[in-house]
Amino acid sequence: MHNSIEMYLLLIPAVLVFAYLLWIRLRLSLAKHPSLRGHAKWSRRMARLVPYYSFGPECFFSSDGAPPEVADQRRAGIDRLLRQLHARSPRSIEFGATLEDRISDVNFTSAYRVPFPYREGLAKALRQGSIVDRSEGVRLRDIDGNWRYDLSGSYGVNVFGYDFYKDCLTEAERIAGPLGPVLGPYHPVIRDNVERLQAISGLDEVSFHMSGTEAVMQAVRLARYHTGRSHLVRLCGAYHGWWDGVQPGVGNQRKTSDVYTLRDLSERTLKVLETRRDIACVLINPLQALHPNADAAGDATLVSSSRSAHFDRASYTRWLQQLREVCTRRGIILIFDEVFTGFRLAHRGAQEYFGIQADMVTYGKTLGGGLPVGVLCGRHQLMQRFKQAQPANIAFARGTFNSHPYVMAAMNVFLQRVQEPYYQRLYRAADDLWNERARQLNDQLAAAQLPLRVANMHSIWTVLYTVPSRYNWMYQFYLRDQGLELSWVGSGRLIMSLNYSDDEFAAVMQRFIEAARQMAMDGWWWQSEQLTQRGIQRQLATEMLRARFGLQPVASRPPATSDTITAITGRTP
Repeated sequence: MHNSIEMYLLLIPAVLVFAYLLWIRLRLSLAKHPSLRGHAKWSRRMARLVPYYSFGPECFFSSDGAPPEVADQRRAGIDRLLRQLHARSPRSIEFGATLEDRISDVNFTSAYRVPFPYREGLAKALRQGSIVDRSEGVRLRDIDGNWRYDLSGSYGVNVFGYDFYKDCLTEAERIAGPLGPVLGPYHPVIRDNVERLQAISGLDEVSFHMSGTEAVMQAVRLARYHTGRSHLVRLCGAYHGWWDGVQPGVGNQRKTSDVYTLRDLSERTLKVLETRRDIACVLINPLQALHPNADAAGDATLVSSSRSAHFDRASYTRWLQQLREVCTRRGIILIFDEVFTGFRLAHRGAQEYFGIQADMVTYGKTLGGGLPVGVLCGRHQLMQRFKQAQPANIAFARGTFNSHPYVMAAMNVFLQRVQEPYYQRLYRAADDLWNERARQLNDQLAAAQLPLRVANMHSIWTVLYTVPSRYNWMYQFYLRDQGLELSWVGSGRLIMSLNYSDDEFAAVMQRFIEAARQMAMDGWWWQSEQLTQRGIQRQLATEMLRARFGLQPVASRPPATSDTITAITGRTP
């Protein structure tokens, strides 16, 4: 009897500890977003289960159940797009075709411009990127002499217009030219860069890198080094570069066990931060405020009209303030990844825009004045790469091309010019101006009864589709046909430089609307009672199941020479 009592007395604490650990684990699970985006391991497992299938000519134009006459409209629409493309850009098409099997990036972006079932059925001429040889103002010229208004923003580099950066590069050559590509010693201009970056970031020290990914890697390494903790927190859907340490889901083949992907705008996430002892840092990509808990939008995943985005500045500011408070209490390093938003949302970036001071900030893109760069700014105690009492305990980080003289010179020109009154006025007016432009475009789209709208965060936009459709990804090709330059993600992300005049933006709006009108006329937004969002999801699930078990009769793979017009339309151009 006595032994039984002792056993129970020992068992009770063990049960309580187990229950507590189970509750902690459950709280972590509840803080994850319920979608696959919030569960990195499951998303990778599911990605491996998605089978490849391709619509042959008999189904490419009617995968949504459209009748033959609508399929013929669509076929004629692509036929016309191809004829116009071949007439306008023969050199670009020929040149682009020589790159696809030689440059892996081109191969990848060409394949993922559209959802994969339509990939092989769409002519390579449409899937190819632009080959450009000149920029001027807000436009780019391809090698056939065609000028297009730029909505690609050079992936975020172009904040003030291409002429601004060409001037930065010209002046950088004058400053750094006498020294040349000397690495190791610093060019004297570096001191002014550091002082300006200290003032902009509100932080003490600076380290220079060659890309935003490298700057994020260094920030995370130093956060773990100084806190002695193992895990970082990233918010669901956020992108922080291609390093596997911040990309635990699809796209990374290495198992990552020291990253928590938690829900954006969630009290449960705050609870996890408040109670766990293994969190070194929280990474914030401020651009996520445009589409919380969703991946950056791209047309390769536009298989329905479920894309959503909405920016609420006040709400996201309150959320960041709560994060800041919790991180301060718990000794967690708050890192703002401003590689994309830095120097676009405001002179001091998202820190100024949202009124939050981070412990570390990473910059990139535009800061190099047109040259590749990554920068990390942080507090003194966080930036130190060694421990005074442990001289062999270091956090090593270097780079052969860090602080390259030409990059430092172009950066210096950039940092000086953005402080000029003209650019400061641009900053002050930008938020209201771009919100008003988005409203104007949405009003015109509504007046024309066209089934799309735009959502924006400042000068960064995404296109939303308001009727069920499996063919929204076609809109990118109509936009290009109207003389608008897009990045490889198509209508998912449009980035405009702040120097767009009212007249130039009006020209973009006119092309935007005309592209949508033409797409509607070609039957891509055909509707029926059966074509609902749920119905599309059922179609997709059925197709994947049939493909998984080899039962997909409509997915005959076209021949390898499907880049000709004849192979896709059944007609000769």
